[in-house]
Formats: sequence, structure tokens, C-alpha cells
Amino acid sequence: MPDTRNVRLTVAYDGGEFRGFAESEGVRTVLGDLRRAVETVVRGPVVLTGAGRTDAGVHGWGQVISGELPAATDLGRLERSLNGLCGPDISVRDVAWVDASFSARFSATGRTYRYHVWNDPVANPLLARTSWHVPPPLDLTAMNAAAESLLGEHDFTSFCRRPKPAAGFDEPSLVRHLYDARWTQADHDQWGKLLLRFEITASSFCHQMVRSIVGTLVDVGLGRRAAESIAATLAARDRAAAGQVAPPTGLVLWSVDYRGERWDA
Repeated sequence: MPDTRNVRLTVAYDGGEFRGFAESEGVRTVLGDLRRAVETVVRGPVVLTGAGRTDAGVHGWGQVISGELPAATDLGRLERSLNGLCGPDISVRDVAWVDASFSARFSATGRTYRYHVWNDPVANPLLARTSWHVPPPLDLTAMNAAAESLLGEHDFTSFCRRPKPAAGFDEPSLVRHLYDARWTQADHDQWGKLLLRFEITASSFCHQMVRSIVGTLVDVGLGRRAAESIAATLAARDRAAAGQVAPPTGLVLWSVDYRGERWDA
């Protein structure tokens, strides 16, 4: 068996053409396309691990992938070849050898997502694939006040799609540590104050957590619920207590952090 080394890839993708990130039989996925492309380049089977699973329609800018490749692999050629095979839907932004103990998933200490909202009565066709169109005006001050209630360590059951435990195992914990969550006007000269950005960083996220938080905070911004209600929503530990689930189009896995210790170590 040839010698192998552990590799780390930083990947961006437009999720609109995929049925999610993780491989799934019979449908096109980001990891499926990447794995097949890597196997074409190295001429052999590989196993790849991603830092996080994103749903159908969700995008990535700083997704991280790791796996064992033949030690003789030319990483410069690999990067060029993968971008030729996978572009323009997938772009490999960086490739590097890493320590054998590194795992894109299990070594991660934090993850940051961004969500964009186009807040104008008239839709923006140029942003339709990468934002959520919300026509009525939104109250960013109220949305940020509500977001502050989410900071810290909480059980986020109210904002997560409950996972199905594997046979013989308990239901996974939905306790997470949320480090930052804030709304701003995106720094974009062309779109002015109409493009809103929500950035959220946590130890990790459970299924649909970010989209549920965004949808609930948008409800606050529309005046459908009070900013002060978010603490009670968390305490309810009931998905029905939260608001709408925002569409996947506006969501981007922005970056993955590997500094320090895992919160749940």
C-alpha cells in the first residue's frame, strides 16, 4: 500500500445545484463531486471528511475537507485539476498537507455562518440565489436585541430539527455555545442599506439551527414577536415556540476555526 499523508482543502461552492454537502446515493452533492474529482486526479479511492453538513441550497465559502492522499501527490497540480473538474459550482481555495491527527470535523473549535437578506419591496434578481427577499422594512435594532438573548451556552432544541438517534444510542444533545450573533448592513456600495447580513459563530450547530434563528429574528424585525420573547423561546425547548425557518438560499458556511480547544472536549 503506498504511503499517504493527510490533506486539508478549503472549499467554496454555490449550493443551488446540489442536494446538500454530504454524499447521498442517487443525488448530486458537493462532497460527492469533490471525491470523484480527487479520485480522478490521484487515480485511486479516497475518503473525505467535511467540517459541517450543509443542506440543499446552502452555500459555502470556507468549508474545510480533510482526507488521506498518496504522499507523492503534487498539491499544486491537485488544486488546479480540481478547479478545472469542479468549477464553476465548486472552487478549491487552498490545499495543504496537515498533521495526521487533523480532522476537518473533529478538530474544529468553532464555525461561522453568514446569512443575507435583501430588504426592499422590489426583488433583486442578481441576489436571488444568495439572499432571502423580505419586502417589508426590518428593525435591525430589535433584531440585534433579540440575538443577544441567544449568546452563551443553551439548549437550542427550540431552534433545531430534532435528530433521529442511531439504534441503541441516546438522542444527541442540542446544547451549544453561541459566541456571537449580530445583524449589520452589508458593506456593499452598490446595494447600500438594502442588503442585510447576519453573522453567527458557535462551537457547532445542529440541523436547521441557523435558518430557524434567522427566521425567528426576522419575525422580530417585522414586529410579529417581541425581542424580549427570545429567552422564553429558548427555555421552551419546543420547535413550535420558534418562528419560521428561513430559506436556504441566503445561508453561507463562511469559515471554520481550529484554534484553541473544543468547547465540548
